[in-house]
Amino acid sequence: MYIHELKDWPNFTWNEKEVLSILSEVRHLQGKLLGKMESLGFKLQEETTLKALTQDVLKTSEIEGEKLDYDQVRSSIAKRMGIKIDKPKHTDRNIDGIVEILIDATRNYEKPISEKRLFAWHQSLFPSKVKGLQKINIGSWRGKESGDMQVVSGPLGREKIHFEAPSYKRIKKEMQQFIKWVNSNTEYDLVIKSAIAHFWFVTIHPFDDGNGRISRAISDMLLAKSEATHQRFYSMSSQIQIRRNSYYKILEKCQKGKLDITAWIKWYLECLKDAIKSSDNLSGNILVKANFWQKNGDVIINERQRKIMNLLLDGFEGKLTSSKYAKICKVSQDTAIRDINDLINKKLLISSKSGGRSTNYIPAAS
Repeated sequence: MYIHELKDWPNFTWNEKEVLSILSEVRHLQGKLLGKMESLGFKLQEETTLKALTQDVLKTSEIEGEKLDYDQVRSSIAKRMGIKIDKPKHTDRNIDGIVEILIDATRNYEKPISEKRLFAWHQSLFPSKVKGLQKINIGSWRGKESGDMQVVSGPLGREKIHFEAPSYKRIKKEMQQFIKWVNSNTEYDLVIKSAIAHFWFVTIHPFDDGNGRISRAISDMLLAKSEATHQRFYSMSSQIQIRRNSYYKILEKCQKGKLDITAWIKWYLECLKDAIKSSDNLSGNILVKANFWQKNGDVIINERQRKIMNLLLDGFEGKLTSSKYAKICKVSQDTAIRDINDLINKKLLISSKSGGRSTNYIPAAS
């Protein structure tokens, strides 16, 4: 029996004692983070928000197996936030769609959820009205033509059903109840409400597709409300993506269990705790970058060199070598080496101690 088939559905319960200790830690970390970000000033707060939202859009799509272009996502968010960035990229409509959802959810967190708003989000998610070769219902709940919604794995003839959502006949009533609850004032903490909303929405599974991304947008909206700010300084989806396997396992376990969802709430809070902690790296890199350019802003370098320095200061994955420089900037190896030597002479870059063919380069201390 699935949880939505139980008599008292959706009257969720949880062990307050078990949840409270983690919630207290999360709330402490939220307050500490907001206090720290206030001291950085508006420009750095804005840059941190841009980076956090970029990660959120990328990772909420990666959870569903879809890889988006980093520069396009960043450009789309910057445009909607009114931030000027170097060489903004033209963006695809599907990228603009998921960006619009996240921006609306977090910037308009006080605005009530409605059927109309959720349908608009769904339309933004699927601008072409198809997924691959499959046509899906866009901007409406699952219908009769969709059949049963099942999460299945395994070879044909030996499939394993992990979960079956409520029948399409129940969706309208289920969503009316969910929407009313989201918009109501509850006696418990908004962070707990965020966890419950995420679980409740994906269990109803009201759309043909896109339920995971929209459920994460709703939980992000409630987290923004819990912090009373539209600025985002961490990415919850990044942490869920890291725990992708356990994410699906805990959902399946609780969707087949009783109405006590303590295990899910604890998992969600632990994930949130690590997301907030990881913001130290995010804001730390931005602060290092700001200090670096404040010190070296008058040094004359070309566009290629500036691009590479910003990539390094943003947390370049792996090690920068002359061959990687040439590939990233689309220049010859000789040009890459000249650019690198010039940066070293200007004390912006230093070579590692490894030397030889494996020589790599890192920013000089700011």
